[in-house]
Amino acid sequence: MVKRKVAALEKVEADLVSLQYKIRRDPQSYAQEFYDQWLAYDAQRQIFVSAPTTASNDDVKKFHDLVDLVAHVADLYPELTAPYPDHLKELLNRHHAVLNSELREKVVGSLVLIRRKEVIDSTSLLTTLFPILISTPSKTLRSLLYGKIISDLRESNSKTTNHRLNKTIQTVLHNLVTSDRTSTKGMWATRITRELWRRQIWTDAKPCDVMKEACLSDNEKVVVGGVRFFLGGDKEREEAEDDSSDEEIDVKRVKHVGTINKKTKKRAKAMEKALDKVKRQERKKKAPHPLNFSALHLIHDPQGFAEKLFQKHLQNTKNKFTLENKLLILQLVTRLVGLHKLTILSLYSWFVRYLTPKQESVTSFLASLAQATHNLVPPDALEPLVIKIANEFVSEASATEVAAAGINAIREVAIRQPLCMSETLLQDLVLYQRSKDKGVVMAAKGLQSLYREVYPELLQKKYRGKEATMGLRSGETKQRKFGEEDAGGIEGIELLEQWKEEQKKAKLAAMFAEGEDGEAKIDVDDDGFNSDEWEVGSEESDSSGGWINVSDDEDDGPATKRPRMDSDAPQLVGEDEENAIFEAKRMSKLATTSILTPADLLKLQELRRDANVEKALGSKTAKRKKELIQRHIDEGVTADDIEMPANIGKKSTKEERLAMVKDGKPLREEHKSTQAIRKSKKEALGKSSTNKEKARKKNFLMTIGKARAKNKRSLTDTQKSLKAHVAKAKSGGRRKNGA
Repeated sequence: MVKRKVAALEKVEADLVSLQYKIRRDPQSYAQEFYDQWLAYDAQRQIFVSAPTTASNDDVKKFHDLVDLVAHVADLYPELTAPYPDHLKELLNRHHAVLNSELREKVVGSLVLIRRKEVIDSTSLLTTLFPILISTPSKTLRSLLYGKIISDLRESNSKTTNHRLNKTIQTVLHNLVTSDRTSTKGMWATRITRELWRRQIWTDAKPCDVMKEACLSDNEKVVVGGVRFFLGGDKEREEAEDDSSDEEIDVKRVKHVGTINKKTKKRAKAMEKALDKVKRQERKKKAPHPLNFSALHLIHDPQGFAEKLFQKHLQNTKNKFTLENKLLILQLVTRLVGLHKLTILSLYSWFVRYLTPKQESVTSFLASLAQATHNLVPPDALEPLVIKIANEFVSEASATEVAAAGINAIREVAIRQPLCMSETLLQDLVLYQRSKDKGVVMAAKGLQSLYREVYPELLQKKYRGKEATMGLRSGETKQRKFGEEDAGGIEGIELLEQWKEEQKKAKLAAMFAEGEDGEAKIDVDDDGFNSDEWEVGSEESDSSGGWINVSDDEDDGPATKRPRMDSDAPQLVGEDEENAIFEAKRMSKLATTSILTPADLLKLQELRRDANVEKALGSKTAKRKKELIQRHIDEGVTADDIEMPANIGKKSTKEERLAMVKDGKPLREEHKSTQAIRKSKKEALGKSSTNKEKARKKNFLMTIGKARAKNKRSLTDTQKSLKAHVAKAKSGGRRKNGA
């Protein structure tokens, strides 16, 4: 056999790889050999620094291998390789646009490698890569540098948060956005910030300041990147957290595969790796959960930011952004207004020109208007808009979808500010529940149900309903004035106080029942009653037992006239008024007069859960006023919420029905039988087939000898084999699993 001739370059490459291995084993013995390679590297470097485009392919290959060698052993010779990082930075900064792609990638990888060996720090690496990222025309180099920057920041913050590095990079990104607001370079600042926010590496207010400046940029792409961060960054972070938590390893399955397969070092390492991952997941579950605030809550001065954003991109007539991007900006402005309860009066007058059925994406404008409404918005600013929507959308000549969307939009606005509606307009809108279209009827009934809860005085008596009418007459339902807020407190504390009072009364009843002759020993400090004030009646005295009847004639003063009540009013209105006044005066003093114990907190949590279950089951006693007003504050209103009533009762097309059927089924590339699907599921879980299935697949010529031997067996031999088979099955088979 003829021996293959090895080329010179292959010998050099093999020598460099073996030399790297030997240097790692014994650095001192091979110091001279490394010094010779260092001189060769320096000579090649000077050629590439002076004229990188004139180098041949052989020179590129040789320099590529020398850079790789020095990068792997640079930590073993720190004095000799001290200028090595500066050499790579100089070469990359000066000639990154003309260098060979493989050599350029090797230089970047070598910088990252010596960073992992702690020859240089992260600040030095990132400040070198970031200017190249925003200036290079090469798409492959940009994607490479972007991945290296993200991975280095992630590793630097893996064990503990590197505040110094984070502050430096955040300052660089902030300066990049603010230095030139017309340039597209700010897109990289938005991409890096959004990715690190999604990975929960940056969770403070500084990234929000960077994206806040991006939203105020003059470049449309940079603005859209910043706006999308505030609108969807938190959702992306939650989805990434859910995906990471779903990646769980079945330890039993891994151990089972290790027992039935042949034991090798590779499988043992895979087993150890899987167990380590399970341990890390357990530690992460037990670790305290970080307080991840929403990006919209971390904005400094939301009032000023919302005003600048509205004036610069929406109110400015010279702005040439597309309608889709303007809607994104409008959604962010209205989310800020609704979440922080800001006041921008010019925003509501700006809406007037867009509230027409012919306007493109008009449901998005209606949803944004609902988002921008809260209880501190003056009703005078909202009433013209509500009238505009009613006149443009809600009429007998309008299409049913348009009318349903208009009534639903008015309802979404009225949820947040019930005072925006006039009595005449409300009566007209409620009458649309007589319409023949189901969507319009549902929208009108929804508006009527809302005002039964929040402002029943505006409705006619026949539309108020029983509970609203009784609440008005008893004084429980009161209309809030403009700007009125509820007093703060612990949620559900009144439930705990009511439960304590019920327990106290039950205890008193039990003590009286167990006492002798109707007497009981009552702890004064426990229930608040003084037993000395009680008079026990005697059985011998007839006058002391029972109640004393006192007639009206015995009163000294003249009898007062009873107030006249309507015939429709309930009989216990006076008692209800007294109870309401008593409850208002008493309030809940439990949190201010006593310290809640851990048992009290657990009981409070249980009472809250029971109240939520009762409310979910549709209890008539559950009050939904607060939930209706606070709806969509965190999630926002979408165009689908406005269009929902219009889609009620509509027949879906065949394509929509097929899509709905396929929605819950797994994707199949080809048709498979039930048995084939079960088999694929078994293989995916790592399970093997049964002995019967294996016997079916066995070659016939391999089984014919055994079949012939079975036919030639005598009755005694057959009996012995059957007994042996039963005994082996009882003992657990060949592996003795039952033993």
